[in-house]
Amino acid sequence: MTRRPGHHSTIELERYEAKYLVDPACVPEIREFIAPFCEPDDHAMGALPEYVVTTLQLDTPDLALYSAKEHEAFARFKLRIRTYGLDGRCPVFLEIKRKIKGVIVKSRATIPAELWGGDLVTAPGRWVPFRTAQEEMNYLNFVRVAREIGARPVMLLRYHREAYLGRNDRYARLTFDRRLCYHPTREWTLWPERARWYVLDTATLLGRPRSMVILELKTFSDAPLWMVDLTERFDLQRIGFSKYFAAMRTESLYRGAMYSAAGENCTVW
Repeated sequence: MTRRPGHHSTIELERYEAKYLVDPACVPEIREFIAPFCEPDDHAMGALPEYVVTTLQLDTPDLALYSAKEHEAFARFKLRIRTYGLDGRCPVFLEIKRKIKGVIVKSRATIPAELWGGDLVTAPGRWVPFRTAQEEMNYLNFVRVAREIGARPVMLLRYHREAYLGRNDRYARLTFDRRLCYHPTREWTLWPERARWYVLDTATLLGRPRSMVILELKTFSDAPLWMVDLTERFDLQRIGFSKYFAAMRTESLYRGAMYSAAGENCTVW
């Protein structure tokens, strides 16, 4: 049976997210700290509960969604198409991820891997066996938004995610993301045959003395006490980090753009 990380998130989910850069040498100690409060995500496999995430980011011809992040728009959203694993067997998830006043609202629709194709967005009409009416509504809304703004593929992102769930919490997740890479694309495929992947989590790109791991905490409005203790115990400093934004910035540098004096913005290619 193919595992489906995060398959429960088919309806709109409101949550808070916080990201931190962590030295890889600290990860074992953090694992030990959370052991009494967390258990491995049962959708992950291996000695460490990991899975590979591949995300196709969509944007407008003038990169309006990228620019909204660059300018820290009050309310913004992402259109992304995601799958898990590398064998092409896991379903494809169409997601709209909104950020409003710091709250994340995500809707998701599930497409069987064998049915996936860009025409489901650009020229909808093929039958898809959605599991619920809500998923079908999420799909139709994704298509509507994508078509209204003229969204098309811009960037593929791929990384390894180590994931844990709070044992006794209504909703609490902790993840470590590592081996981040990206591939500029104009294709709708999530499994390119001859893609050239560029490393995204280097020390230089992260502005740190060494490559770091991205630790992410996700919860509803009331964070469990163990999360609060975790951030204090390891002196975690929250950062604003978007993998898509970082990939676009990095690619623009390769194309000759310049960072601003603050090192945050760059010319859009």
